Amino acid sequence: MCPIVPQPLCVSIDGHLHGFRVTLAFLLSVCVSRMTFTAACPPPCLCASDIVSCSGRNLSTVPPDLPGYVTRLDLSHNVLSALLLDWPDRCLDRLTALVLSQNAITHLAPDAFAPTPHLRHLDLSSNGLSRLNASAFHGLGELEVLLLFGNRISQTMAGAFQGLSSLERLYLGGNRLAAFPLELYQRDGALPRLRFLDLSMNMVRQVPVQSLLSLATWQQGGIYLQGNPLVCDCALRAMLEYWERRQYRPLLDFREEYPCSLGQEEWLNCSASPQGGFNGPVEVSYQAEPGDWLMVPCPGISLPLREGLMVFWVTPGDGSPALGVTDDQSSRLTVLTNGTLEIRGALREDSGTYSCVAVRGRRRSSNETLEVTVSVGNSSGPGKSGEERSSGGEHFNTAFTTLASCVVSIVLVLLYLYLTPCRCHGGKAGGVGGCGGRAMLLCADPREAELADRRVTGGKRVAFLETGGEHPHKCSAKHPVMDAAATEGILKNGSRALEQVLEEHIA
Repeated sequence: MCPIVPQPLCVSIDGHLHGFRVTLAFLLSVCVSRMTFTAACPPPCLCASDIVSCSGRNLSTVPPDLPGYVTRLDLSHNVLSALLLDWPDRCLDRLTALVLSQNAITHLAPDAFAPTPHLRHLDLSSNGLSRLNASAFHGLGELEVLLLFGNRISQTMAGAFQGLSSLERLYLGGNRLAAFPLELYQRDGALPRLRFLDLSMNMVRQVPVQSLLSLATWQQGGIYLQGNPLVCDCALRAMLEYWERRQYRPLLDFREEYPCSLGQEEWLNCSASPQGGFNGPVEVSYQAEPGDWLMVPCPGISLPLREGLMVFWVTPGDGSPALGVTDDQSSRLTVLTNGTLEIRGALREDSGTYSCVAVRGRRRSSNETLEVTVSVGNSSGPGKSGEERSSGGEHFNTAFTTLASCVVSIVLVLLYLYLTPCRCHGGKAGGVGGCGGRAMLLCADPREAELADRRVTGGKRVAFLETGGEHPHKCSAKHPVMDAAATEGILKNGSRALEQVLEEHIA
């Protein structure tokens, strides 16, 4: 928008076109200079359309007068030490990517990213952050990727990531975290769309195995724990073996960087496989009725269990809780000390696929399975409905066949009546007589044409008869006419009576 020019600056020569042109040129020059100033690229930076790069300029503060149209801003490889609330002098509501890596940032002010509400990618890697405040990322509801690796973060305050409802990938590798941040998946600080969590190269020694097994499959398959000083026990070994059999990429890609490797189950005394390998058939499907008590053994383990062996059961459905051995008998689903899953008072919603997580080690065969299918209340229900569907199908077939037969019969009758007329033959003189006036006969085959004068159909019970007095001029005396008694006999006695009457008339 052009600025308002004070009146003394306006030069006008009344009555002369030249003065008007001078004034117009001056106003245009002011507007153009103002627009150029607004859209100019900051001096230490490089600009390419909507990208502004200020990387490697030894900047200790963010350059002023950043253009409002910028969508990607690169401030990496500088010496920025803090990010305050007023770090940009305007609202950058079109900015979607902000790169602040390789700086010396140790402090993030509360609501520091309020001027950039539409950020989707934020890179704060390789800085000096040691802790994250509760409202450090407040207002970034559209953020999808957050890079924090290579800092010195040892703790995250409660709610530090709260409100990041769109966050899918979080990189926390190369920090000093000593505990697994389970709050990212549970309670108020949960990130509902988080499918990738990098915790590699931290100081985590213990992980909540049962809680991790309770996560959805798409969440478990994106947790990276390589490079941590994990204490290798039977529970962790069982989880890693389960992840390996599930073909989760974090474990397959960095298998050698985990402390619990294949073959360590012997000295851990964790293997539950039978000595010499897994043998014998395994029942992988169980049927129960509602209210039944069901005992489901863990497939592929030997009994009795060794002391210290951990067995977990992953229940059906993503996000359903994993069950471990417990003395709590109040729950309907419990894991006994021998690893058997006990289902008390089975319900229909208990149906599904259960996975038994235990250390089985190297000695396993191709027919060994981790999963067991439980069906509650499906033995009679589907069968009954199947019978009903079968019975309904039979009734439908019968009705359809009957209807089709009727339609075919009607079509044949119509074809018979209207498409095969028999000609009436004349008398001995060879002339064509007019018998059709009294009766019209339709023949089933050519041989019956000779009987057309008798007004009958060979082998048929349908005849169209007319009284003799309607067309007396078309029938001669040589063509006998059946009387009323003969006609009544035909109608009452059918074809036999018809044949007898014909024989009598012919005679």
